[in-house]
Amino acid sequence: MKDSEKHLHIVSFDIPFPANYGGAIDVYYRVRYLHNYGVKVHLHCYEYKRNHLHSQELEDICHSVEYYDRQDNIFKMISTLPYIANTRYSERLVDNLLKDDYPILIEGLHSSMLLRDKRLRGRKMYVRMHNIEHEYYGRLSQVEKNWIKRIYLKLEVPRLKRFEQVLHNASGVFAITAKDKAYLEEKGYNNVVFLPSSLQYECINSIEGQGTYALFHGQLSVAENYDAVAYLVENVFSKTAITFKVAGLNPPKHLVRLIKNYENVELIANPSHEQMQHLIQNAHVNVLITHQSTGLKLKLLNSLFNGRFCLVNSSMVEGTNLANMCVVADSADDLKENLSELFSRTFTSQDINDRATLLMQQYDNRLICNTLVENIYHK
Repeated sequence: MKDSEKHLHIVSFDIPFPANYGGAIDVYYRVRYLHNYGVKVHLHCYEYKRNHLHSQELEDICHSVEYYDRQDNIFKMISTLPYIANTRYSERLVDNLLKDDYPILIEGLHSSMLLRDKRLRGRKMYVRMHNIEHEYYGRLSQVEKNWIKRIYLKLEVPRLKRFEQVLHNASGVFAITAKDKAYLEEKGYNNVVFLPSSLQYECINSIEGQGTYALFHGQLSVAENYDAVAYLVENVFSKTAITFKVAGLNPPKHLVRLIKNYENVELIANPSHEQMQHLIQNAHVNVLITHQSTGLKLKLLNSLFNGRFCLVNSSMVEGTNLANMCVVADSADDLKENLSELFSRTFTSQDINDRATLLMQQYDNRLICNTLVENIYHK
């Protein structure tokens, strides 16, 4: 079969364009590179919070695009099935998939209700895991400040853990980190393959020199991120004169109030993609910490491809091979000490070359796409 004859259904938990958060970035650039490879992608998107974001951009790189309503109602909440999966099931989607026998790539456990449908048994169906979801939700529940959301997250944990068993019905599973791969193999799922995240970068875009500020960026409505910012503000930057900029989507009110208390801390809410990339590239240090080590933090890869120095904690790089491209510090005192040391240094062309050599060994989109195609069509 020629590359141009390959067809693939991709079932996405969300509309992947604009690609302005981690999961959307991975899905969108996977679709784009499969298109470049010659695969005819039939994209199926659940609409969630980004309703009506139907774009010509997706039409241009897909053979077909279909949109489905997420069944978002209270009755789905009281089910024994996880809410994130139970609300993403469509008879119209199944009907569309049954029109041919093309392989199916399911994005995330979110979209994996299809693996329970007996009408699709015997089809080649693969799952791209973006996280070990019950671990991710468990850790989110520990830092979520809204009590209603906290209860929801706690309820999802056992449901997600049970539901994960549906992966036994998949032809193969693609893990986003080596750590996740080890976990999925231990559980005995079929054909577990490490598949790095697809990215928008073809080369290192970092610039030499020195910046005047440190930066944290991320989706600020997510508890993992606003908890990290609060820790950095209260324990690190409140005790230094270094300018700290915090940039991201939808910051909660309690974070806005906290940041207003510190003259050297600035919040940039809902920046455009161009503004965010400018902030990352011109920061002297991208400071990225997390209190949970699940999945892969795409904001770290964004910083490594586009920024200067990266100061992280151990959880940010756990299960990856990215620690040797960053400065790793875990205590507040160590973060402050390393921050001061980095601001005394200049980011050089040698720093850029060293980083490029290491990053492109693993995060080359062409190699990532080839891994996916080889495993779906030739094994």
